[in-house]
Amino acid sequence: MQYRNLGRTGIKVSPYALGTLMLGTPFGNADHEDSIKIVHKALDSGINLVDTADAYGQGASEELVGKALKGRRDEVVLATKLGLPMGEAPNRRGGSRRWILTAVEDSLRRLQTDHIDLYQVHRPDPDTDVEETLSALTDLIRSGKVRAIGSSTTPASDMVEAQWVAERRGLERFRTEQPPYSILNRGIESEVLPTAQRYGMGTLVWGPLGQGMLTGRVRKGRENDLVRASLPFFTVFDDERRLDVVERLVQLAEEAGLPMTHLAMAFAIAHPGVSSALLGPRTMEHLDDLLAGLDVVLSDEILDRIDAIVPPGTDVGPLDQAFHPPAIEHSRLRRRPAGDRAAV
Repeated sequence: MQYRNLGRTGIKVSPYALGTLMLGTPFGNADHEDSIKIVHKALDSGINLVDTADAYGQGASEELVGKALKGRRDEVVLATKLGLPMGEAPNRRGGSRRWILTAVEDSLRRLQTDHIDLYQVHRPDPDTDVEETLSALTDLIRSGKVRAIGSSTTPASDMVEAQWVAERRGLERFRTEQPPYSILNRGIESEVLPTAQRYGMGTLVWGPLGQGMLTGRVRKGRENDLVRASLPFFTVFDDERRLDVVERLVQLAEEAGLPMTHLAMAFAIAHPGVSSALLGPRTMEHLDDLLAGLDVVLSDEILDRIDAIVPPGTDVGPLDQAFHPPAIEHSRLRRRPAGDRAAV
């Protein structure tokens, strides 16, 4: 295993990290014994970064990870996230100091540990001043409960603002970013990855298999058995543009003599701004397949052919679970009141 620097934190991480969205959760692999075996197999293979979140199964994934790391905690870079809703109450979410100080204690309890190596804000919180968020996270670092902090799915402009606020207010700064990245979604190559590199931030990319579309099991005009395809928050499988591109990538993978999964994962970790790519296995079979491609390195010729299919810095079709700024989400922020508009 060739370990990489996690930005300038001094932490070394494996190029593949274990994401646990599908482990220990009701919509994934709810069998805890089997899920624990998957975690152990990943660690035995040399993977040393495990990433979870409080919102994964409303704490179920963190509990699973806590069980799995008993006796092995010191060998793992443990990352979790906060910010997505943890119930119906309006204050059990977001990036306020009030919620952060509660959420971290809940996560520490579920993970059965006294510290979190990387604590990440799951999505930007437009309702909370970033100084408020960074101040609370700084206190967690100074208390020893958190070692480093990061952001996730954050626009480049917000990343820059957070860095400036941290410098001007003497606060800890975000050391990592966790954006979506795959052959199908290369938008972060334009600004997010260069911004992360400029500030020395590590980058943990999620969705390197295109939310299942780059597994080779989603094909045009065919049925698929992917669990993710049935989840309410994944709806990309009927996008014709993405399916057309997948067909071209399948052909490329066949000509290169590679499984689609290996092509997709090798692409994700080829970018110099990427520290590690998150695997999201649901079964041991899925993990074994992905681990078999750990040593695959794509040639310049193959990367050039991928560029010809999906140009650098572009996205093919919509991406589920992306962050949409308020100005995009709410029409009232991009339309003048009717009375102020000139009649057409």
